[in-house]
Amino acid sequence: MHDITPTEARRRIAAGALLIDVRERDEWDDGHVAEARHLPLAELPDCMGTLPKECELIVLCHSGKRSARARAFLATQGYDRVYNLDGGMLAWVRDGLPVIT
Repeated sequence: MHDITPTEARRRIAAGALLIDVRERDEWDDGHVAEARHLPLAELPDCMGTLPKECELIVLCHSGKRSARARAFLATQGYDRVYNLDGGMLAWVRDGLPVIT
């Protein structure tokens, strides 16, 4: 299983998973999840050494497409506990989960 719902993502974040927001700066500034780490997709390859392999990673974007690419890339780099937040921020907001603006 590579995709998870916003509700499942929230549960995993509370249990220690790291949420990585791969959107661009303007999207992040418009609103983001408080616990998220901002790491735009284009910068991901340069930051591999800063991401822990010992915990679950959840990647998030606007709709789930860029984060699916990020998830696939991380899997090729040896991250075996990485998930895509299905539907991205659109789904997070739709589900009424908190956003910082």
